[in-house]
Amino acid sequence: MTELQRLLEADENDVATSLLVFTKGLDEFNNYLALLDWFQKLLENGELTEHIQLASFHPQYQFEGVAANDLSHFTNRSPYPIVHLLRQNQVTKALSHISDPKKNLFG
Repeated sequence: MTELQRLLEADENDVATSLLVFTKGLDEFNNYLALLDWFQKLLENGELTEHIQLASFHPQYQFEGVAANDLSHFTNRSPYPIVHLLRQNQVTKALSHISDPKKNLFG
C-alpha cells in the first residue's frame, strides 16, 4: 500500500514505475496468482485501474491454456516473484508507438 501511494503521489518524471520483489515466499505459482488477484481487486475497489496497471513475473510463470514448453512463458519469468506497478497513461503512450502491440514476440 505504501509503494502504491508513493507511486500515485509522485511526479511521473521522478517515479515512473515500481517493482515489488518478493525474495522469500510465493515460490508456489498459485500462491503468487492469488496475491496478484488480491492486488487487482485492491486497484478495482480503489477505482485505481485507470491509473495503475499490473505486470507480473514469476520463476514458474505459465500462461493459462498454453503448452508448458511454449517459449512465450519466458516473457514473464524472472528470478523472483515480482509485481510491477505501471502508470496506465505511460503504458498507453508507449503502446501508441507500436503498430501491433498484441503480436506474439516469437512469431
